[in-house]
Amino acid sequence: MSDTYLSLVAICVFFLIFLKLIVRPHPVKIPIKSRHVFITGGSKGIGLELARQAAAEGARVTILARNLKILEEAKNYIRVSTGIDVNIVSADVCDFEAVKEAVESAGPIDVLICNHGIFASQEVDNHDIKDIKGIIDVNLIGTFNLVKAALPAMKNRSDRKPVSIVFMSSQAGQVGIYGYTAYSASKFGLRGLAEALQQEVIAHDIHVSLIFPPDTDTPGLAEELKRRIPITSIIAASSGAMQVDEVAKKALNGIKCGSFFVCCNFEGLMLRIATAGVSPQRSYLMAFVEVICAGVIRVVALCYLRSWYNSIEKWHANKKNV
Repeated sequence: MSDTYLSLVAICVFFLIFLKLIVRPHPVKIPIKSRHVFITGGSKGIGLELARQAAAEGARVTILARNLKILEEAKNYIRVSTGIDVNIVSADVCDFEAVKEAVESAGPIDVLICNHGIFASQEVDNHDIKDIKGIIDVNLIGTFNLVKAALPAMKNRSDRKPVSIVFMSSQAGQVGIYGYTAYSASKFGLRGLAEALQQEVIAHDIHVSLIFPPDTDTPGLAEELKRRIPITSIIAASSGAMQVDEVAKKALNGIKCGSFFVCCNFEGLMLRIATAGVSPQRSYLMAFVEVICAGVIRVVALCYLRSWYNSIEKWHANKKNV
């Protein structure tokens, strides 16, 4: 028995050494103190809290949103809570020229956090094509606009410390959810962008992070819940809601560690393992967990899917009987 145990330990140690040799990109730390952190959608919700926490850690923060009045309110809130002033710029992320002007006016960026986004719960056949296009334009094309505007200066920076580009996805960007066809499509798109972009910018010591928050207690969620399809809420409840300060703290810690996937709760971690695929991985320990647990997590995922499809079947049956 002891020989078998020692053999298993030896195999695990050998496998860990092997993973340490092959995982890419290499581990990295992204400093934010005294560096420029630029946050879109920074006037409220997760973006505002990220701005507050980054400012409290000594970063020079710029927040971007469309509404200048709400930006001023956000600036005052951060000043009161931290004693620190942040810069504000107003632009529509769907307008590349406006975004480019805003980014250039703010100065070279060390950490770009693309936190902007809109969402709506609606089945695709009831979803107006204009609204679908709006979600894709803001969540995905708007992110391309930010990256295109900021990347030249990030590549040509005089400070050769590592820098970061961050995309705020969603757990609906890890798994499709009933009623979120347009939203999930836009958030799944961010993953493709992130994976390809990381390969393009790694030579410039630029590191990409993809954040997957669950439902988060924000003003945007409060409004969306008023219109959300009931079955969407049932499925989304599989992952508990979080407070905005918790999500921002986990996101900021993940950014500083240069993690490609940044998950905010246990369910998000399970989804990360289940959907790891060929995504970048900096931690050989996390790679070990992914390899060892992938099969078990797939079984758990199938159980969740069974529950979701049962709920969908019952919901439609109840609708017919009404």
